[in-house]
Amino acid sequence: MLRDITIGQYYQTESVIHKLDPRVKIGGTLLYIISLFLFESAWGYILAALFLAMVIKLSNVPFKFMIRGMKSILLLLMITVIFNLFLTPGEILVSFWKLKITKEGLKMAISMALRLSFLIIGSSVMTLTTTPNNLTDGMEKMLAPLKIFKVPVHEVAMMMSIALRFIPILMEETDKIMKAQIARGADFETGGLIKKAKALVPLLVPLFISAFRRANDLAMAMEARCYGGNIKRTRMNGMKLCSRDLAASLLLAAFLAAIILQRIFL
Repeated sequence: MLRDITIGQYYQTESVIHKLDPRVKIGGTLLYIISLFLFESAWGYILAALFLAMVIKLSNVPFKFMIRGMKSILLLLMITVIFNLFLTPGEILVSFWKLKITKEGLKMAISMALRLSFLIIGSSVMTLTTTPNNLTDGMEKMLAPLKIFKVPVHEVAMMMSIALRFIPILMEETDKIMKAQIARGADFETGGLIKKAKALVPLLVPLFISAFRRANDLAMAMEARCYGGNIKRTRMNGMKLCSRDLAASLLLAAFLAAIILQRIFL
């Protein structure tokens, strides 16, 4: 289960998406997420699905690898669907005991499930095709105007990048600790909710200790190398926008235009 979490991982391969400027990928991901809440008709979902499928195809990341990441949010997805299904008022379709399924609730549940799925997969495409270093540089460049307001842009970008990078590391550490605890007779599967919660205590304590140790080692390594975010740094491979970045931006603009047009006329 823990190995199914793909957020924060980098999938190394050769593709057009991998070669795009990180600023284009970050901006494109944010605009795609915003666009998911601009439509309500079926045509909007079809356009969003086709655009996402095209990006996944161009990224050369296996579709099964993308879908595997959905297993980690399956519980959240089910809770969202159930809440919208039973708590949205409207025209009643099915009624049993005190629960009622309405026409509006069914539409809202399907809508939220699709949007959440597109959002997670779309975000995963960005992290799977962009290295943590490039993500940091891209976020720093995009947040650069905030330096006028004395915002520590480099530090914020670095913290976000490190947090993202730590997700797969901590997931792997959790998997190792779980296997060690199971070998000692621990049971994480059976019993009620309270029993399962109590069984997680011997898992969380070593995980927190390991996380603090890794964070301390990273801080000491950065300090030993005289790292300073406030110093104007030079880069061996600077970020430069090229023709493929322009083509990707135009394609994204066409997608957004199609979404806005279908909202106006459909």
